[in-house]
Amino acid sequence: MSDLYKLTATDAQAKVKSGEISVETYVQSLLARIKARDEAVQAWAHLDAEYVLSQAKALDAVPPDQRGPLHGVAIAVKDVIFTRDMPTQFNSPLYASNHPALDAGSIQILRASGALILGKTVTTEFAATTIGSKTHNPHDPNRTPGGSSSGSGAAVADFQAPIALGTQTGGSVIRPGSYNGIYAFKPTWGSVTREGQKVYSLILDTLGWYGRCVVDLELLADVFAIHDDAALPPGPFELKDAKFAILKTVVWPKIGSGGEAALSSAATLLRSHGAEVTDISLPSSLDDLSKWHATVLSSDGRTAFLPEYKIDKSQISAQLVGHVENSEKITRKAQLEAFDRIAAARPIVDEILGRYAAVITPSVPDEAPEGIGSTGSAAFCTMWTALHTPVMNVPGFQGSHGMPIGVSLVAPRYHDRHLLA
Repeated sequence: MSDLYKLTATDAQAKVKSGEISVETYVQSLLARIKARDEAVQAWAHLDAEYVLSQAKALDAVPPDQRGPLHGVAIAVKDVIFTRDMPTQFNSPLYASNHPALDAGSIQILRASGALILGKTVTTEFAATTIGSKTHNPHDPNRTPGGSSSGSGAAVADFQAPIALGTQTGGSVIRPGSYNGIYAFKPTWGSVTREGQKVYSLILDTLGWYGRCVVDLELLADVFAIHDDAALPPGPFELKDAKFAILKTVVWPKIGSGGEAALSSAATLLRSHGAEVTDISLPSSLDDLSKWHATVLSSDGRTAFLPEYKIDKSQISAQLVGHVENSEKITRKAQLEAFDRIAAARPIVDEILGRYAAVITPSVPDEAPEGIGSTGSAAFCTMWTALHTPVMNVPGFQGSHGMPIGVSLVAPRYHDRHLLA
């Protein structure tokens, strides 16, 4: 059973439930995988193997009739989310060995459902910069895994965890999903509690997660009580005659050959299965969505990082110092204009997205760039974060160097379960 680490969360859950394996045996396999691969990937900010095994033994001792829906499922957690029994350090020297006394709301939900919190994964500084972390892409250690959820994406891709939590304020869930070749899901903004995680922008921050199959994404959607108003149609989704749209967006000039080929291949694949695929564009009045997102991000950063700035600004990155000092000279008028125009755009875009089973758009410009000094471009993600829509990265394509590339499926707000179906 040494290859149990390869199990999806759903399969591991089923084997534990049937008694075929114990949580302890399963976790031992994961820990062995981590030990073998940690030097190459470096996905973890904190992992205590002995403590993880003690958690596993405690879960094995829970009577079957008292076990939750995630009993024994191992979950990695991005190190900006509070955990009462593990440090939360935000990849910042200001918070070295910082131990919150409570769990974040998301962690409370997961623990109450029987999940095993495996450890804390590497993030960029405060999940707020594009400066690369120590984590390497498991497909090529000379390339970035993306960010800011660097460790979470890499850990799931490298079979070190079946599921991992991430956060997205720009493209920090979807981009690592694409670069690492795994499924990634950013739900509708506000559909999962953010209590107990580092705030960058209240109007943008969204908790999301990674898995190696869609069913695992649905597993957490169930536990987080994410539901659409309309019931899902009975039976499996049928591609034949389903309507999809290809949306290149106004940032298309930033696309690379790999991203362009992935989008084209996705359209061809859908058409080959009988789907109707149409090219669409958004109204020109929304061409500045990405610029508005950047204005909101910088404006919210002024307040988000003022505490750290006051403590010791020499210990935070120049980007965050720039936010606090308003180095871009963003006026309050410009800030309000960005807030209001994004808010006005949301129902317009929802109506357009609602005409299709899903709208398909690039996740990234291209495959993961070389080097780990930068986490890559979030150009194709930021507008969707601002619009609060659910987005799923779907892997399965490759760039010119054989590295993974995904495409994004987008739906209207609070149509998360239809998107996952």
